[in-house]
Amino acid sequence: MPGRSSTSSGSTRYISFSGIESALSSLKNFQSCISSGMDTVSSVALDLVETQTEVSSEYSMDKAMVEFAKMDRELSHYVKAVQSTINHVKEERPEKVPDLKLLVEKKFLALQDKNSDADFKENEKFVQFKQQLRELKKQLVKPKEDGRHSEFDPNKDSSRAGNERDGIHADRENDLTEGVDEDMIVTQSQTNFICPITQLEMKKPVKNKMCGHTYEEEAIVRMIESKHKRKKKACCPKIGCSHTDMRMSDLIPDEALRRAIESHNKKKKRHSE
Repeated sequence: MPGRSSTSSGSTRYISFSGIESALSSLKNFQSCISSGMDTVSSVALDLVETQTEVSSEYSMDKAMVEFAKMDRELSHYVKAVQSTINHVKEERPEKVPDLKLLVEKKFLALQDKNSDADFKENEKFVQFKQQLRELKKQLVKPKEDGRHSEFDPNKDSSRAGNERDGIHADRENDLTEGVDEDMIVTQSQTNFICPITQLEMKKPVKNKMCGHTYEEEAIVRMIESKHKRKKKACCPKIGCSHTDMRMSDLIPDEALRRAIESHNKKKKRHSE
């Protein structure tokens, strides 16, 4: 960067921003710390859901994630305000050194005035956090809900009103269909665990942000790299998907599915012992 050169009247021809740019670099490093904090909160929240810990603890993690998202937004606004001020001064090349602090504060406050809860929808970590919680709850709760519904038998209930023999017959039929229902539930869950590329159960699933489909990380990365090396577009390998231009940046770890698969396998192992 050119050094500062000023005249006796206090005017300047060149302004050095090396110190400011160094501070900006430090702020961006702090942003990575916020990102790591959000990853930790997300992991703890998923642990709480998986172990079915009380809702208040999960709510605390949700509040912590909101605070991290607010810090990230505020820091992003400040970085934008500083960068915008630097660019403005470089373009204008004023005769006198402007009050940079005042300019930054004005731009920063202007950005802060536009804050709204909708901003969190643009925070990728926050959005992933909400999605992963919903997915894990769905994976863990669905079998229980299906099991509860399968216990309901209108014939059985009517038998209690007066026909015990028919009720016993209904119970027997229900025992048979209940086993079939449970098998269907397990089969459907296992289908969600299968990678569309390898046709094997996934160990490290990643989700496509664009279409929502999930694959084994190693398999999809290899497929995308192979296509791109041949200057071709990589299409989502899920049958029927219309997404035809996959990129590495579209892939995010599917922590909820990974945990659901592990939980399913642990239960299966316990039942077989």
